[in-house]
Amino acid sequence: MAEGQVITLRLRILDPLPGVAYSLQNRKSEPVGQVTAGNGPIAFDVPVRVAPGPRLAGDFVRREGAGRCFVYIAIGEQAGQHPSAWSRRAKVDIPALSAALLDQALAGAVLEAELPGRAKDGGPACATLHPIAGWQPVA
Repeated sequence: MAEGQVITLRLRILDPLPGVAYSLQNRKSEPVGQVTAGNGPIAFDVPVRVAPGPRLAGDFVRREGAGRCFVYIAIGEQAGQHPSAWSRRAKVDIPALSAALLDQALAGAVLEAELPGRAKDGGPACATLHPIAGWQPVA
């Protein structure tokens, strides 16, 4: 196992709300890498360090209890857009990665999750978001 090696997770929001700012949120709850959505998908590359276990760690990785690992995407005011009609964040769970996926990531593949961008109310999707087709390696 390549402990300490950094892999990349890509969070790709397929249909974000145009004109709304999105960003990653670090462990200090600060917005990082703000992007204002247009008419197409947006993506965030998240550097993640492989720790013993294997566990995932890094500036954007948060933990809840013994097993839950996730990354926040800030939206609207929480992403630093002032003023904004929206102040939300989305929690994207990072499951325990299979040995095959982890090996591909350690070999340089980016692990991508495609995420929905709209909530039932028509606004930006928030709360816990689940990848549409799981985590997939991409070149």
